[in-house]
Amino acid sequence: MRILILGAGGIGGYFGARFCAVGADVTFLVRPTRAEQLNAHGLRVISRLGDAHIAAPKVATAETLRDKFDVIVLSCKAYDFAPAVDAIAPAVGSGSVILPLLNGVAHLDGLDKRFGQRQVMGGAAHLALTLTPSGEIRHLNDFHRLIVGSRTENVSAWLLPLENLLASLSPDFRISENVEQDMWDKFVFLTALASATCTMRGSVADIMATAGGFDFITGLLKECEQIAIASHHAPNPEQLADYRAQLTDKVSTLTASMLRDIEAGKRTEANHILGDMLRRGLANSVPTQLLRIAYSHLQVYEQRRSGLQ
Repeated sequence: MRILILGAGGIGGYFGARFCAVGADVTFLVRPTRAEQLNAHGLRVISRLGDAHIAAPKVATAETLRDKFDVIVLSCKAYDFAPAVDAIAPAVGSGSVILPLLNGVAHLDGLDKRFGQRQVMGGAAHLALTLTPSGEIRHLNDFHRLIVGSRTENVSAWLLPLENLLASLSPDFRISENVEQDMWDKFVFLTALASATCTMRGSVADIMATAGGFDFITGLLKECEQIAIASHHAPNPEQLADYRAQLTDKVSTLTASMLRDIEAGKRTEANHILGDMLRRGLANSVPTQLLRIAYSHLQVYEQRRSGLQ
């Protein structure tokens, strides 16, 4: 099984390094500057779950990509989705399967339209990562989850080899029988977390320490839950209870990666996450007062950021 991973940043680099560590045949499709960095220093992951250093990872750039691959992992930011799809297209053969690990669910429609639903799997990654200026990938928490699965009854021939690869790495990596629901569950949690921590510019504990913090953050979760229900992806009650507990933990330092992007003055995935959730809510006549406020806040940030460039 030949695996192509678009990007060697946080998600792509982390899981790619884990795959390489057990002998998987992995090639990283990266920009020329990242290729130079990887060729010079290798791919390094720093994690409380175990460090990894791939001294000589296989790399390709858009100019050198020629071969077809069996599994293509798409791990870009949502705002880079269109060029990323163009970049992987030469590597997609008739038997290839694409595994997107983007946040949210909006990208599925674009991939289905370009390659056909049969070739597009679903995936959700749960962990916090950052890429340092020197090119190291730092794992910021003490858990990692990777959930992948087929979205059609006609299962790809590469699903079983992929399942065996995941099983060899961690019990937290698994194949799901309802991966779109898993993606929606993450979508609900991430939208509520990003909405709250970006609007308030603080952690869950910071928000909970305010007079209206509990109502604000649980209200956002409730709006996202109602949108998921209206979209025929009602969250599992136990999963939802766990999300509520995480979002109301009075000592939690948890923030969304979107807040870290704001603090660094970077572009955010606000439109792909909050914007998409809001549009789905409006289409289904779900009340979204808090979500509208949060999305407007991020739109102002993006407008001001664009004006400064």
